[in-house]
Amino acid sequence: RILGPLGRRVDESSPMASARLPQGHRVNVVLPPLSLNGPLLTIRAFTRRVMTLAELKARGSFDETVEQFLIWAVGSRRSIAVSGGTGSGKTTLLNALSCHISHEERIITIEDAAELKFDEHPHVVRLEARAPNAEGTGEVTIRELVVNALRMRPDRIIVGECRSDEAIDMLQAMNTGHDGSVTTLHANSPAEAVGRLVTMVRYAADLPVDVIEAHIAGALDVIVQTMRSTDGSRFVSEIAAVSFDGKRRECRVRTLFKRGPHERQGVWLG
Repeated sequence: RILGPLGRRVDESSPMASARLPQGHRVNVVLPPLSLNGPLLTIRAFTRRVMTLAELKARGSFDETVEQFLIWAVGSRRSIAVSGGTGSGKTTLLNALSCHISHEERIITIEDAAELKFDEHPHVVRLEARAPNAEGTGEVTIRELVVNALRMRPDRIIVGECRSDEAIDMLQAMNTGHDGSVTTLHANSPAEAVGRLVTMVRYAADLPVDVIEAHIAGALDVIVQTMRSTDGSRFVSEIAAVSFDGKRRECRVRTLFKRGPHERQGVWLG
């Protein structure tokens, strides 16, 4: 009953399904025999409104110095990757950053399942990937949407999550005049985020690693790492600048800010 109106199905032949509810919540279903203890239903509920950077600061996610840095980074059109684990607050932070994008700019958001909320911005085009139907046809991937978005005169492109070969198109978009774009990805540190991007690009093209790393350094300016501590609180644990070392032919990740899981305040290192 939940999945039917959403155009998805779950049964013995297709025992896994993931979809977005009309309210924006994410729903995931796994049926036996894949789930050994019976049917599993997971609903990830999101807040109805966008949390601002000021609210995140008030909750202890970061201090006013980090808040000002993030505002400046968005305002000066730095391309940002927000990395972190599942449930660490990547999408929440990305939504908060979006509040500081100029209202004169045209934003195109691309997601696997729409989670981003740009209610405050007057000029947003939202695109969502589509899963194949019961016959296995009709799929539209994030990679195809990124390519199409380049034809829609975007000022900024925001990819909800890079997880596969769409990374190469996202990096090319950032390198071809769409500075100030933002994406999220799963990684345990900014250095690991670069390694994951290299792996994802190689899904699409068998390029030398140094060429891919030069591409990443040219596309990304800042990587913001989010973390979820054992007590459930979420915070910015690291901010790093990305550059390319021409002599060593590798991408350099220089930590600017670091905060440990049991620390109330972080330390600026650069």
